[in-house]
Amino acid sequence: MKRRTFLLAGLGTTGALVMGWSLTPPRQRLYPSDAPTPEGGGVALNGWLAIAPDDSVTIIAPKAEMGQGIHTALAMLVAEELDCDWSRVRVVHSGVDKIYNNAAAIVDGLPFSDDMEAQPLVRGVRWLTVKTMREVGVMMTGGSSSVRDTWEVARDAGATARAALVATAAARAGVAVSACRTERGVVTCGDRQFRYGELVGDASARRETNVTRKSPEAFTIIGTSRARLDTDDVLHGRPLYGMDVTIEGMRYAAVLMPPALGCTVVSFDKQAATTRPGVEAVVELAGSSYGNPPGLAVVARSWWEAKQALAYLNARWSESPHATLSSDGIMRTLRSAAAGDGGLPYRSDGNAMDALDTAARVLDVTYEAPYLAHVTMEPMNATVRVNGATAELWTGTQVPGLARAAAASVLRMSEDSVTLHQLQLGGGFGRRLEADYVAQAADIARALPGVPVQMIWSREDDMRHDFYRPAGVTRMRAALDGAGTLESVVVQSAGQSPFQALGARMGITAIAISPDKTAAEGTFEQPYEFPAMRVAHTDVPLPVPVGSWRSVGHSYKGFVMESFVDELAHDAKVDPVRYRQRLLQQHPRARAVLDLVADKSGWFTPLAAAPNGGKRARGVALHWSYATIVALVAEVLVRADGSVRVERVTVAADAGLIVNPSGAAQQVEGGVLFGLQAALHGEVLVKNGRIEANNFNDYRALRMSEAPAIACHFVPSTHVPSGLGEPAVPVVAPAVANALFAITGVRLRTLPLRLPVAEQKT
Repeated sequence: MKRRTFLLAGLGTTGALVMGWSLTPPRQRLYPSDAPTPEGGGVALNGWLAIAPDDSVTIIAPKAEMGQGIHTALAMLVAEELDCDWSRVRVVHSGVDKIYNNAAAIVDGLPFSDDMEAQPLVRGVRWLTVKTMREVGVMMTGGSSSVRDTWEVARDAGATARAALVATAAARAGVAVSACRTERGVVTCGDRQFRYGELVGDASARRETNVTRKSPEAFTIIGTSRARLDTDDVLHGRPLYGMDVTIEGMRYAAVLMPPALGCTVVSFDKQAATTRPGVEAVVELAGSSYGNPPGLAVVARSWWEAKQALAYLNARWSESPHATLSSDGIMRTLRSAAAGDGGLPYRSDGNAMDALDTAARVLDVTYEAPYLAHVTMEPMNATVRVNGATAELWTGTQVPGLARAAAASVLRMSEDSVTLHQLQLGGGFGRRLEADYVAQAADIARALPGVPVQMIWSREDDMRHDFYRPAGVTRMRAALDGAGTLESVVVQSAGQSPFQALGARMGITAIAISPDKTAAEGTFEQPYEFPAMRVAHTDVPLPVPVGSWRSVGHSYKGFVMESFVDELAHDAKVDPVRYRQRLLQQHPRARAVLDLVADKSGWFTPLAAAPNGGKRARGVALHWSYATIVALVAEVLVRADGSVRVERVTVAADAGLIVNPSGAAQQVEGGVLFGLQAALHGEVLVKNGRIEANNFNDYRALRMSEAPAIACHFVPSTHVPSGLGEPAVPVVAPAVANALFAITGVRLRTLPLRLPVAEQKT
């Protein structure tokens, strides 16, 4: 053939193959590359569960347990379809395998709103994304996606295993499968009964394909409140977390990292540190692309001995290349970027910009949010042992595959040569989506072959070397006609891109160069029916390391959007709830959530008078994130001395079908407290290139005495379950700010919320 004919034929064939691949279903997620061998025995029926001869059931969980109760929820999904004895269920972590790749979180990260789901192009892109993530994705616990990601496959795992057990029992009894039924781990075939444990050996050879999941009406476990399966372990202090690891011959490492952004070690006194009690090694740290900076580590018999010896290194550091960088300058840069009309547009409906030019009046205001730290209760830590050409890693991580890859990269070995022992996380909130601490631990352990080394960061390390929630500035404009009627809303924001930064650190080019939905989320995809709207974001590169923080962009864009809607309601002289209702005519689910929170909070009922000359008011906010709609009413007291107390919080949510009602309520309550800490106190400042936060003395945590009474209500739903770990966070700050405005008449547009001195009487 002529060369051109050959090339065209080749392209046609390739196109046909790509088209054919795109139309086929995503690859199965039930059976891993290697059959799992759960600790404690048991025969695996697929990649999600195993059954032992004593009828105990082991659920194999690919999601990290970090306090959100996902191991219990996942076990409920499997157990519901398996018809096993719930009292015999336990959960273990899975290995790393493609069947566990998280598709739901990546699909949610596409720059579309749920309102666009019906569009063929959007549905096609989401379909292809699911298929692609099954092949080249990442195991991840984040984005409030765990139940959504496993909703079907976990139930399929239970249903498929049950079908194999029933078929095995029917064959033994010599009856049809239809003559058998299951209950609490027993198959009954006529007058014969077979325990799951005695069937599992033969059942493991079967792969049933004609399997039907239960209908919601038949659920006996899903939808009922269940205590977390790890409650007893937590109450009795049994080892669960990374810092609990104890291995014979283990040594401990403390680290010394740059005092300012971009510093490197100029000199240090190795001899002085080595002579300190218990010290066995001093290790120079080169840093890596995973975000761990150059520095030093001391390895000793105990962590305290290692920590004490750091001072004797007498390290000298180079000048920071960012020595002039401070919070004031950062915010000026962001304000300047947000003041224009450039950036990447995420939404453009109607003639939003033209309406600004012709409006009788424009409401033009700017909101600001600071950097925030994650402050997980368990600081970063990892234990690594290098055994020649192989290694073992013990840690808690939200990305087990990437954590293993980071250790392998530093140790210059294949990923398959690194065995990961996944542990529970003493808090994640997005911080453990990073692998910097794993790469650092591997770098230290490399210097001590054969010795397990546990590296633990101090609280100060953890605060000064975080990947922070980006600071942001958002300019909000509304075009109003002569009668004050809203004509358009224009949103212009500026800040750093957390997911692009993460993609660059992890070497995932597709993420590093793609539009980052998190930069604009919380504004462009909200359910409000504005006449016209434009949303754009300007990415502003800055040297402060940023990452994902619980609810990511929603965490501060929720404050922006819901405060602005309240401003519009006040300008229109309409009750804030009534105003929102008018903007939700085509969004019945959102309207139902708003109506529920108004009813349960007594929104239209006057509050009791505040004591001792104080003032009380309510504030409301509604937000849509992670496919969940949440509305919150905060009852706030401003005392006569100007101090603020959030007394009561009422939350309503539509999160689809609720798997575990008690666990769901706990997640909402935790999100409220997390959001309240950020609203009232959260702030990381930068001065002369240094992160100023050190410990809880200067990064204020929420006190128990500040915790409000919280009442949580769910809208009954048959929709697919959606996220709950994060969606309660974004509504807290605006609801409190709106209540403070109702009390003082002062509109607070900067986080954390601080009343002007004139409002404080002390």
